[in-house]
Amino acid sequence: MTIKVYQYPRCSTCVKAIKFLDQRNITYRSIDITKQPPSKIELRKMLGYVNGEVKRLFNTSGQVYRELGLSTKLGSMKPQDAVDLLARNGKLVKRPFVLTETTGVIGFNEKQWEAALK
Repeated sequence: MTIKVYQYPRCSTCVKAIKFLDQRNITYRSIDITKQPPSKIELRKMLGYVNGEVKRLFNTSGQVYRELGLSTKLGSMKPQDAVDLLARNGKLVKRPFVLTETTGVIGFNEKQWEAALK
């Protein structure tokens, strides 16, 4: 199974997630989300895993999210416009952002990761 982990090295949650993978000897490809955000195709794929809930893809506690005033704009934004915005700015994407051939997981919840990455 190929696992892509989009993460930010200075994010404490991402560090916990990487440690989780390393402790279980799970092979993964780590990608700095600020240098290479997920592609539009990957973001649309993840949307399918979160039942089309666009807001779940956003780092709602992030500085860029607040600066852009997305808390008031996101509700009226078309999903394609949201995907375009996320693909251009990795700091807007909730992390870690993990994709395999068959599933996707956003954020780090150990039980969720255990189930998804068996």
